[in-house]
Amino acid sequence: MIISGNELSKSYPSGKVLDNVSISCAAGEICGLLGSNGAGKTTLFKILCGLISPDSGRIEINSNRKKPIGGIIEKPALYEYLNSFENLKIFGSIQGAPTDRRSLSESLIRVGLPVDRKDPVRNFSMGMKQRLGIAIALLNNPECLVLDEPFSGLDPLGIAALRKLIHTLAEEEKLAILLSSHIIDELSKISHTLFVISHGKIIDSGPAHRLITDNTQSYTICAPNISSSKILKKYHVVFKGHCALVTISPIKVAALIQELHSEHIYITSCTPEISMDSLFESATQ
Repeated sequence: MIISGNELSKSYPSGKVLDNVSISCAAGEICGLLGSNGAGKTTLFKILCGLISPDSGRIEINSNRKKPIGGIIEKPALYEYLNSFENLKIFGSIQGAPTDRRSLSESLIRVGLPVDRKDPVRNFSMGMKQRLGIAIALLNNPECLVLDEPFSGLDPLGIAALRKLIHTLAEEEKLAILLSSHIIDELSKISHTLFVISHGKIIDSGPAHRLITDNTQSYTICAPNISSSKILKKYHVVFKGHCALVTISPIKVAALIQELHSEHIYITSCTPEISMDSLFESATQ
């Protein structure tokens, strides 16, 4: 493991925020922390990044690098009136990282940002600001990257682009990546391992595909002529355009797709639908 937090607890005068939380992430692994707002995600990430201390528990980081961990907590902290190069240069100087033009250009290219843009970052989209924040977090080449709610405020194209960047950093550069969200759909698409946190406690964890499968109760199935299906009359279905929300268990969905194919209904997508409520209910039973 590159990073692990063991039995971490944290309280404030208002109450206990984290209660005996354990979490870990290995090189090349993407670990998702799923929880509603106020569940304790940001506090946990601040502890892992060394920004605050836990009341109890310990953190282990297996890295000999100058900066073992980098991250964005809540939102990228940028100098809005400066351009991307100037932002990188300031943060590079603070962190003791190379600040020559070649090194800064490589940092921008690494996260998919243009090197020829000179205007202030206040003109950037939220997705571009997230990428610049990641470039800053990656200064001095840490082995672990922590991203708190990185998809917040992004449009679908921005989410897809950021998801691809995170995959690349994990698969090609073997970073251990921890990211949080209250949106299960986004974490399920990107995470190898999921940790579910509620009221400061980890209530479930494991391979993302297992948690999704165990808690999937319906699928959105799309096809140009989906509404003409006679087979779907046997199920509880809600049609919307060229898609049907079908209540069905994961073990039966493959057979249903084959039946639809026999009706000459050719599926363009089949997406599991899961709610936070069902995941939390199954985890606490």
